Amino acid sequence: MRTELRAPLNQAPALVGHDVVGGDAALAEAVRRHGDESVLAELTGLGREAGSEEARHHGLAANENPPTLHPHDRHGHRVDEVRFHPSWHWLMERAVGHGLQAAPWESDDPHSHLRRAVGFFAWSQTEPGHGCPISMTYAAVPALRVDPEAAATWVPGLTARAYDPSTRAPAAKTGLLAGMGMTEKQGGSDVRTNVTRAVPTGEDGLYTLHGHKWFTSAPQNDVFLVLAQAPGGLTCFVMPRMLPDGTRNVFDVVRLKDKLGNRSNASSELEFDGTLVRRLGDEGRGVRTIIEMVAATRLDCVLGSAALIRHSLAEASWHAAHRSAFGGLLADKSLMRNVLADLALESEAATALAMRLATAVDRRDDPHEAALRRIGLPLAKFWVCKRTPAAVAEALECLGGNGYVEESGLPLMYREAPLNSVWEGSGNVNALDVLRALSREPETLAAWVTEVGAARGANAHLDRAVDETLALLGESATDEGAARLLATRMATCLQGSLLVRHSPAEVSDLFCASRLGPGSGISAGAFGMLVGGDQEFLVERATPVVD
Repeated sequence: MRTELRAPLNQAPALVGHDVVGGDAALAEAVRRHGDESVLAELTGLGREAGSEEARHHGLAANENPPTLHPHDRHGHRVDEVRFHPSWHWLMERAVGHGLQAAPWESDDPHSHLRRAVGFFAWSQTEPGHGCPISMTYAAVPALRVDPEAAATWVPGLTARAYDPSTRAPAAKTGLLAGMGMTEKQGGSDVRTNVTRAVPTGEDGLYTLHGHKWFTSAPQNDVFLVLAQAPGGLTCFVMPRMLPDGTRNVFDVVRLKDKLGNRSNASSELEFDGTLVRRLGDEGRGVRTIIEMVAATRLDCVLGSAALIRHSLAEASWHAAHRSAFGGLLADKSLMRNVLADLALESEAATALAMRLATAVDRRDDPHEAALRRIGLPLAKFWVCKRTPAAVAEALECLGGNGYVEESGLPLMYREAPLNSVWEGSGNVNALDVLRALSREPETLAAWVTEVGAARGANAHLDRAVDETLALLGESATDEGAARLLATRMATCLQGSLLVRHSPAEVSDLFCASRLGPGSGISAGAFGMLVGGDQEFLVERATPVVD
């Protein structure tokens, strides 16, 4: 009797044993749309491992045991070692092994960046913190290619599918990882106020750094792209952690940041006093040199946020499908079904936009795709990342008290949710970047109009919203105070167009009615206010299936 009393009743089983790639209908449809069936087939192993009990264990353990800084060895020598829990290395080894760091840049596969985006989206659901060094490594390659010599030195190691966390000269390692250091105490996103100096040594292209960086994630990585003031102005530099002779470059890790979330990842403050660096690009053109890196990391911010929404929705819908209350399953209760269906709409829209932008990287030589990527990235970075905290919080609430305890994994996701809105340009920075693109690069507006116009006539709510947004563009295209409103409308119209063209009508009709229809602004601050539609279809479509 005592055993029966202690047995847990009415508890949903752990969500493990599902395919995070193939079992996600919206993701699988996007892959088939922009790629082909082989992309899905190649990612089956990653999808199943991401949905495994082992991955769940390592994701939680990496956050419960954050990295520690050891500035000196036992003899007092400066070493600045960052030590990680074994679960961090388990996650990193698989992320690099699947080529999520930079492998697409060396591939001739026409869908290599889409494949990598799907993998990054899926693997981020195991634990998002380790995605930071993976993302920075991916983003460093196009910037390094500004200089053929720098590319020849670093790109082969960065694109290798070998995770090598050892502290050795770069040439002695089987694989390399990259980081970046742009912001300083006094400026943050306003990098033109940077005060760190780069002093020429007399050797062509070689300088020493003197100053600091306020945020440099993953200081254990092998090479960093940093911005500093050279005699000719703000310039980009390549900063190795270890010099070719195997000695340590001169920079101090002052401390690791104590962050709200992203706790498995080491974010640090650095100080420079004679740090050896090589110039990347011309003096005074640092921002232009590093802009491709920023674009790539912004894509990963969108992918990472969409992954947080999807993972949290999966946990919520799974719980509701197995938990009973008030005489029936939660999933069968109309109000809970409304909330889950609304979250499913948000997830599908975020996924569709993220994968469309990833495809634009594969087609970056196409002028339309390049222009769409230019305007679409700040739009998506602003809107998808901004919606993530509210969506994750709503999904957590679906589990009630079970969702508020650490072992559910949702508090980890909730602490992570605001991050991508902050890193790589805050919401305001991205909204202003939209205005900048519209005013300086007219082809970006043409690309947006072409993309949303492809769905013209298929949904009255979308047509009306596009017309209203075009009118807003005419009135407020240079008004900084209206930048957020404009970015919101342009992003949701872009999502609506993608769903109308490619998703089931049950998805697109309800999305456009709730996000773009009359009175749609009423529900902007909360989920679960849908009116009509086939909500049961949406919930069933979003609920994972375990083998």
